[in-house]
Amino acid sequence: MAYFQSKPVAGRHFLQIPGPTNVPDRVLRAMDNPTMDHRGPDFGRLGQALLEKVRAVFKTEGPVVIYPASGTGAWEAALVNTLSPGDRVLMCETGWFAHLWHEMATRLQLQPDYIHTDWRRGADVAAIEARLREDKGHEIKAVCVVHNETSTGCTSRIDEVRQAIDAAGHPALLLVDTISSLGSIDYRHDEWGVDVTVAGSQKGLMLPPGLSFNAVSAKALKASETARMPRSFWDWKPMLAANATGYFPYTPATNMLYALDTAVDMLLEEGLDNVFARHDRHAEATRRAVRHWGFETQCAEPRHHSSALTAVRLPEGHSANALRAAILEKFNMSLGNGLGPLNDRVFRIGHLGDFGDLQLVGTLGGVEMGLKAASIPYQAGGVLAAMDYLNGNA
Repeated sequence: MAYFQSKPVAGRHFLQIPGPTNVPDRVLRAMDNPTMDHRGPDFGRLGQALLEKVRAVFKTEGPVVIYPASGTGAWEAALVNTLSPGDRVLMCETGWFAHLWHEMATRLQLQPDYIHTDWRRGADVAAIEARLREDKGHEIKAVCVVHNETSTGCTSRIDEVRQAIDAAGHPALLLVDTISSLGSIDYRHDEWGVDVTVAGSQKGLMLPPGLSFNAVSAKALKASETARMPRSFWDWKPMLAANATGYFPYTPATNMLYALDTAVDMLLEEGLDNVFARHDRHAEATRRAVRHWGFETQCAEPRHHSSALTAVRLPEGHSANALRAAILEKFNMSLGNGLGPLNDRVFRIGHLGDFGDLQLVGTLGGVEMGLKAASIPYQAGGVLAAMDYLNGNA
């Protein structure tokens, strides 16, 4: 047996969590190439071409640093390269991953100012502007925002966050987590004035877990010259020096870089605007199914609906974990669990990455069959509602 499976079920497994996502065969085949000498000339050519090409996905002309790590590593790299111990940072609690980034900042001896929300919408732009206006001495050194909150299915408007910072006349850096949005939802590092973009490989980039990214502005690079947070592995300076010739200061994840090269090709061949439109369409079809079933989405603000995933709230008295367990056992499909205070209250449908209409219909069919199997009251026909939308918006 190639991997552990608690109960054999015929057919392919539907991995419909919001990441890691399904890895396309083309990407898997790229990973399967022999490992090359990471100090040889062929690797240098690969590295230079890839480091240039990946900028298009972030929509930046600046450097993109690639680490062999999860997105958590990229969070830490963003903080330690730009800040000093005791610095104040403004963070917005949009969900579980914003909460974890806040915890990291605290452990790193930063001083987070925390804006709380009800976990049903994106970042509170008005509150961010108000806090920055109050900071007359410019003690806040960075604003940290999660673009797409994977725990809630809410997407913050980063363009509006930038407008709020500018309206307050504040010099704070803007650090943005795009781990579950990059390659799935429109994102513009340069145009929106982002200073550090944090990303990971295992979601919209269609790779296995293992790579993380920092896209870095000139302002962030300047801040790194005086930042006093301890850093070694995460230090941008040796990375950028080696990257100039296509190499890395330590052994890179060579086969994952092969995969990234192919995944970026796939995104650019489809066209980023087409990729985003595909995700928008599947998200709307999913929401129509959820509404037809008679449920609410966790995201209560339509302007903040995520196109990467949908978090579904079950009626009081019904267990989202029991539903997920029934769907896995009977139909061999994995759905995302509720995180933190949303545990057992919501389940999450991932519809991002290498994902088409038939996969969506199969996913929603598995959910609808699972609702019946788990004896959760619902209005049948949600899959048909989604199909009607897909057929009318091909």
